[in-house]
Amino acid sequence: MNVVLINPYELGRQPFALAQPAAWLKESGHRVDCLDLSLQQLDAAILGGADCVAIYVGMHTATRIAMAAMPRVRELAPRAHISVYGLYAPMNDDLFRSLGAQSIFGGEVEANLLSLIDALARGEDSVQTEALVSLSKVEFRVPDRSTLPELERYAHLRLGGGVTRVVGFTEGSRGCKHLCRHCPVVPIYQGKFRIVPRDIVMADIRQQVAAGAEHISFGDPDFLNGPTHAIRLVTALHAEFPELTYDVIIKVEHIIKSRELLPTLKETGCLFVVSAVEAVDEAVLAHLDKNHTGEDFDRAVALLREVGIAFAPTFVAFTPWITLEGFVELLQRLVTLRLVESVPPIQFAIRLLVPSGSYLLRVEGFLDLVEAYDPQLLGYPWKHSDPKVDELQREIQALVEASEAQGLSRREVFAQVWSLSHRALGQCVPKLPSDLGDEIPHMSEPWYCCAEPSDQQLQQF
Repeated sequence: MNVVLINPYELGRQPFALAQPAAWLKESGHRVDCLDLSLQQLDAAILGGADCVAIYVGMHTATRIAMAAMPRVRELAPRAHISVYGLYAPMNDDLFRSLGAQSIFGGEVEANLLSLIDALARGEDSVQTEALVSLSKVEFRVPDRSTLPELERYAHLRLGGGVTRVVGFTEGSRGCKHLCRHCPVVPIYQGKFRIVPRDIVMADIRQQVAAGAEHISFGDPDFLNGPTHAIRLVTALHAEFPELTYDVIIKVEHIIKSRELLPTLKETGCLFVVSAVEAVDEAVLAHLDKNHTGEDFDRAVALLREVGIAFAPTFVAFTPWITLEGFVELLQRLVTLRLVESVPPIQFAIRLLVPSGSYLLRVEGFLDLVEAYDPQLLGYPWKHSDPKVDELQREIQALVEASEAQGLSRREVFAQVWSLSHRALGQCVPKLPSDLGDEIPHMSEPWYCCAEPSDQQLQQF
């Protein structure tokens, strides 16, 4: 069978979620081509001969792009079975079927995707009536990246002073032990996570280093869900590639609970930790069930600074429970902690997305805060009880978009956000201190997964 795997978008990284199923399918004798729409266009020559097209939707932005792409995919691959897989596939089952999808997969998808394609090869009717979500353990293969664009074309690491590094991307685990109510991982994995064997991860890193990788970005939803596995993995990485650096994602809760492991992360090459702090307002944190407090955030920053690892917090800045005062408190906390240079400006504009299946919908009274589900938005719209909060979010969104075109620095954008938010409160704008923190290593592609796709991302369709 001729199979085409499509990645609409994954934060500018070479997708593990295409390379892993590609290895499974090729091992079974199928031909696989990969298209990454962040760098490539839909190719009529490739799609025209496809027996099956499988589209990966691991985040909101990718799903929006997939929605726009699917009519064109159907046109270019008229005889192909269309499948959609990833976190956002099962929760948008009806939507994707309306766009022509005939099968939907979630969770650990590789075995089910292979079974589908084997069945198609036998001439069997393999149209599903409902999404298939599997959390069964799979036997991982060494990812096959041979038909993906070269690593150097993807997002790179910026070290400051114009120094950059080529970045590889892999996963040491999938799923998550935790049940943060707003997280899209939770409706699918429901508190479960799966380890990728260390020898598989190392083989994947090895092939990416051979392809030019100088830094590895781990995509695990939480790198310390399995701390023993994680530490053995980075110890092996450093032993084989002592000059290789890496970054990971870790919950605030785990930074504190596993603080004795932080020196090992530093010694083995960890440059920075991304952490979904989300808020500093205690009420917001409680609604999201983040299992950390504002004080815990401060403690995590101190612990990472103590060992010399940069902290890269992410936020859901606007929720139904935030106030103008609470938003200003968030900005003030970043000033106090000297983290202004650590936060991409887009983080100040992120608005809570409530997808189908979100655990927020289980909270008593939450449905009173949202409107009916909007399939085009891929979520439940909501308006803040204070119109000034929504107005501030729109102003910051416009500011951030304009600043990207103008090439403004993080601190320059922060100063404008600082002014807008204080004026929204009717306050005089306090002068910012000169020391807002040092520039930290960061990816050239800002970290966010729930923004609207750009016109450029959609124009090829």
